[in-house]
Amino acid sequence: MKKLLHSILIILLTVITQIGGIIYLISILLIKPTAHKKRLKLLGIFIALYLIATFLIVPNVAPLFGREKIKETKFLQAHSLCYQLANRNYVRPELNQTLAQIARQLEKQHHGIKLVHLDANFPFLDKFPLLPHLSHNDGKKIDVTFLYENPDGQLTNKKTSVSGYGVYERPKPGEYNQTDVCKNQGYWQYDFPKYLTLGTINDDIQFSENGTRNLVNLILEENTIGKLFIEPHLKTRLRLNHPKIRFHGCRAVRHDDHIHLQLK
Repeated sequence: MKKLLHSILIILLTVITQIGGIIYLISILLIKPTAHKKRLKLLGIFIALYLIATFLIVPNVAPLFGREKIKETKFLQAHSLCYQLANRNYVRPELNQTLAQIARQLEKQHHGIKLVHLDANFPFLDKFPLLPHLSHNDGKKIDVTFLYENPDGQLTNKKTSVSGYGVYERPKPGEYNQTDVCKNQGYWQYDFPKYLTLGTINDDIQFSENGTRNLVNLILEENTIGKLFIEPHLKTRLRLNHPKIRFHGCRAVRHDDHIHLQLK
């Protein structure tokens, strides 16, 4: 039973963080079978090794695999520390530079407003899946949040969920509903991010059409960007018409809670 539990934890930690599984295995091997308070010692060793690896070792090794940690500034930040702790904040250097440029331009247009990122990529190995995403596996992709506004119409850096995912800007009456189309075709997972919010917050804010449109246009202006995914009804509502804007397909998940962008 213990071996099964350890195996499950190794798999889960690998899926969520890429490096957590191997670090947990190393932690197990460092504990003597006769050790007193084994579980407590295992937890302590794992946490210590994991933090050392995440903040000191991985950032220095990842460039050997063509990726680097997102360089955060006062204009470019992760939505949550969880993305950093889980090593889901690595990109190719070219994307890092592009994100910094978009963040600077966004701040120029909207003083004090930050570019907030969600899942990017793991630090190592192309084709290693970053679940639940289908394509975040080569350092070229990243998700960023929409922009929101206060009841008085002023842009805010607040978001609508703890994770940054799962709170949708749903189709209005008369708008095309891609979610219904995909689910009617049997793609049940298309609506799955609603279970990944980790809790909804800031009920007083609302989706900013002007702010999000400006952000999308700033992204599209970058020559390094090859594709951008956003839900079809938002593309229409925001009057976006650019060949880089693509439909992600029903095998993915809906994109009316975030923007996906990727390098050429």
